[in-house]
Amino acid sequence: MAKGKKKTKSKARPKKSKKKKKSVLLFPKFFQKWSLIFIGLFSLLGLLASLNFRRLTMEKNMTPTDETTVAFIAEIGETSRYLAARNDLYASVMIAQAILESDSGQSQLSQKPFYNFFGIKGEYNGQSVTLPTWEDDGKGNPYHIDAAFRSYGSVENSLQDYVEFLEGSYYVGVHRSKTRSYKDATAALTGVYATDTTYGDKLNSIIEQYQLTIYDTY
Repeated sequence: MAKGKKKTKSKARPKKSKKKKKSVLLFPKFFQKWSLIFIGLFSLLGLLASLNFRRLTMEKNMTPTDETTVAFIAEIGETSRYLAARNDLYASVMIAQAILESDSGQSQLSQKPFYNFFGIKGEYNGQSVTLPTWEDDGKGNPYHIDAAFRSYGSVENSLQDYVEFLEGSYYVGVHRSKTRSYKDATAALTGVYATDTTYGDKLNSIIEQYQLTIYDTY
């Protein structure tokens, strides 16, 4: 037999591992990290600035509550609620008139010993005081006169006389049983109780600003 050559097993060549190509970064990781932080901070600052701007805008548009008026409402509010409920009237209108007519209890006429909160002219139990006042000619033109006003001697007398004053036939349209809302009552007072042609609008504004309708429930 012919001797054959021994077959030598070929050794498998080890595969060369392919080296992964490193991605070339435009910015080192250090700068990428801080850039994200700065972007987040700027976004937060922008949001805070926007919220602060909105808050300042709201505060600018808000009408600040007059502490003197709030104190005056607290002084006459509950008595007005009681008297209005017993006399078919709106306490909200009653309080608003007192605020408007007496400048929230700061006018000379509303001070001790007169306590005339509603600008009612004439005498009360023979007592009166003459003071200057402004009237409206019915066309929006004001003029000055001296007039005699009732002098009450106490807050209670002033409030009680007001509800009795509105029992007159001139003021039927002011009563709750004859109206649908306080706005009907303020409209009925305009040109009758006061010569000011914008009287009702002024009362409505006061009622809304100080939320006086809460006194209409008893």
